Amino acid sequence: MQRYFIDPEQFGDRTVSITGEDARHIGKVMRSKPEDKLIVSDGIAREALVEITEIETQQVTARIIEMLEAAGEPRVQVAVAQSLPKGDKMEIVIQKCTEIGASSFLPFMSERTVVQYDPKKEEKRTARWRKIAKEAAEQAHRSKIPVINPPATWKELLASLPEYDLACVCYEKEHGQQLRDVLKPFAQSLVNGTTSRVLIAVGPEGGFTEQEIEQLEAAGAVSIGLGRRILRTETAGMAALTCIMYETGEMGEI
Repeated sequence: MQRYFIDPEQFGDRTVSITGEDARHIGKVMRSKPEDKLIVSDGIAREALVEITEIETQQVTARIIEMLEAAGEPRVQVAVAQSLPKGDKMEIVIQKCTEIGASSFLPFMSERTVVQYDPKKEEKRTARWRKIAKEAAEQAHRSKIPVINPPATWKELLASLPEYDLACVCYEKEHGQQLRDVLKPFAQSLVNGTTSRVLIAVGPEGGFTEQEIEQLEAAGAVSIGLGRRILRTETAGMAALTCIMYETGEMGEI
């Protein structure tokens, strides 16, 4: 069943309204008709099964059939901190990690980042990233759209680490522990009903420098390996995130 995110003010007591591009998608792409059913979420707390009552070019109106329990979010909130990669790789990271369960993304600049940061283009690029996250969250039946933070400096990344219960930095050299060895005791320490915050830091195509790893560890991060194979920058975060979801019970019983 199709799922759409709407703004909280579009949620009424008995009806909801879906506007803009989503309304056009419902009418033109999905060719939906009155009496067809959808799921809508305000991305905060409300989620509902609705039935379309009216379709217009710029707006779809639907009556609320049943309020649903928002069950698409993992109890471990994982932020993917990705050093800006070349080309469209960041789009791939956002799309796939959203599907897997990331709660937020923190692009950042590091010593070997090749991409040139251009503030004039940032608003447009961030808007595209948010659109990708929204569509991926809808496809994956998430209850919330991951937060796309503006690109951070290296110092800002280091300063953010104390905010997390566990911060891991993916490092291809034998410098720390394997991810499995870090996750098992962390998963066992989780208490039912509590929410924990985890950060995964991934370097650019050239990886982190030794000095950067030392700075990350000094700020509280744990250097982790992802096995004997060297993963691309756009793959490392996905692999680490999947391991976290598995070890914390988000992919079935552990």
